[in-house]
This record gives sequence, C-alpha cells and structure tokens, in this order.
Amino acid sequence: MQRHTPIGFRMRNGKIYVEEEKAKVVRKVFVDYLSGLSTYAIAKELTAKGFPNANNKPSWNHGSVGKILENIKYLGDEMYPQMIETEIFEQVQNRRQEQRKKLGRVMQPNSMNNQSSFSGRLWCGECGEVFRKYIENSGKPSEKSKWKCKHYIYKNRVHCNCGVITDEQIKEVFILAVNKVIRTPSLLQKKQREIPKCYSPEFRKLDQKIKDMEADEQFSSKELATMIFQRAALLYQTAQVHDYEHHTKNIMQALSGREQQTEFNEELFLQTVKKLVIYKDGRVEIEFINGLIVHETYRKGDKYASS
Repeated sequence: MQRHTPIGFRMRNGKIYVEEEKAKVVRKVFVDYLSGLSTYAIAKELTAKGFPNANNKPSWNHGSVGKILENIKYLGDEMYPQMIETEIFEQVQNRRQEQRKKLGRVMQPNSMNNQSSFSGRLWCGECGEVFRKYIENSGKPSEKSKWKCKHYIYKNRVHCNCGVITDEQIKEVFILAVNKVIRTPSLLQKKQREIPKCYSPEFRKLDQKIKDMEADEQFSSKELATMIFQRAALLYQTAQVHDYEHHTKNIMQALSGREQQTEFNEELFLQTVKKLVIYKDGRVEIEFINGLIVHETYRKGDKYASS
C-alpha cells in the first residue's frame, strides 16, 4: 500500500502522515507552477536535484509533474491530511486548463480538470469513495452531467447504489446549509471537546520516557514505537484545535455582512466547504472547513428540504 501513497505522505501504524521533507518539495511544485514555470522546467529541476519520483527514481518528466498537480489527495480526505491549500489547488487547475486551451489540447469530458469546484469534495456515504463527474452526450444539445460514486460501476457490475447528484442539486444543498449558518452564527462557536495540550503532563511524561529509551538505544522496542505514535497523536490533536480556531475565523470573515443567499456563490463555497458526504436515501452532510457539519436532504425532482 505504501507504494501507492502520493509523494509527501507516509503510512505508519495504519495511519497516513505528512512526510514534511518531501511535502516541502510537493508544495514547491505547486508554487513554482503558479509562478509561471512549465511542467517541463519543474521536471528538469527535480531531476537535476535528484529528488525521487513515485517509483523512487530521480527521473522526472512533464507527465509525472502533472500527476502531482492534479492529485486531489493533496486536498485531504478521510485518510489523507490536507497538504495543499484549496485555493492554491484550484488556481493550479485553472492555469492547467488555460494552458491546454492555448496549446489546443482537448480535455477528456470526464477528466479531473473538467469537474469544476466540486472535484475532490464529494464523497459517497455508502462506500466511502469519491464522487466523479460523468458527462452524457458530450457536445450535443442533450448533454447532461451527473456526479456518481467512483465505485458505481466496478468490474463491469453495479457496485455502489448511492445514486447520482447534479450540479444544481449540489448548489441548492450548499445554499441551504450556508444560509443556516448565516441565520445562526452560533453554530460556528460550538465548543470542541477538551484535547490535551502538547505540553500536558501526559505529553511530558511520554516525551521523557521516549528520550530515556532512545538514550539507552532501545530502538527495536515495540513499546518505544507505540509511545512515539501516542506522542505524535497528542501533537496532531493539538494541531486540530488550532486549525478549528483558524478555520472558524476564516468562515466568519467570509460570511461577514452577507444576507441570505439566493444564488450559488462559487468563491464562498471554496472558502468555506471541506466536503459533502452523499447518501442514497437523500441525506447530505455538508462539512465546513472548521469541522462543522450541517445536514440537508435532497430528493428526486431537484427538490430539497432541511433535515
């Protein structure tokens, strides 16, 4: 499974973490591309510096750089922590689309770059897979687009019965959810459960014991490995609290002075929403970037009602 983990992530004890040294390079790839460098130029620099690619070889081309720039796992999901900010990721996709147009390249109708601001934010509540956009009758007057679970069809058989949802349904669900927050701002101020501080007695005790064991060179100890994992978990939890406060402030700023929304605002969506989890019975969980979850319900016929 490790070999399928995107560059910049690492799995330890069944949990995926950001491998900071490599993550810095990944973030630089995004920044360099936005600054105007081509994928060819970035590939050349990575190769020259001997940075290993997905196959652990210091050999890069424009295609391997492109795979990094389009990998939605860098936005974060149930398994992967977020490495690239949503705004930067979207800006990169926009630039790639513009470059394709300049070069006269035709995008595939179901490619990631043709999936709008909802790409990477729609998840199946039944099987946990990401939703993808499928276009029927592309280029014809009867063209229609719908979002389906990635595992809707698996090995030529219907694997997930979560159903489909359209752009308009997603937009209406978001409008209902964000209006609920605008009406009741106190929803954003719900207290989070108490989480140990990174310098709590528990953390200090663990940290000291780890240092003592390392000083005695007990590197093969299973107990040592377990304690290192527990210490990392405490630090990670503390970081989550800081993220909550930071993201809550960002949401409040984005909603400041806004009245009830009657039309879909893409910028507001990108600023405030982390993901939507869609269930086959019509339920949708809208998770905002600070962890707040608002429940809405959609039904066939493009009609909605709050749950």
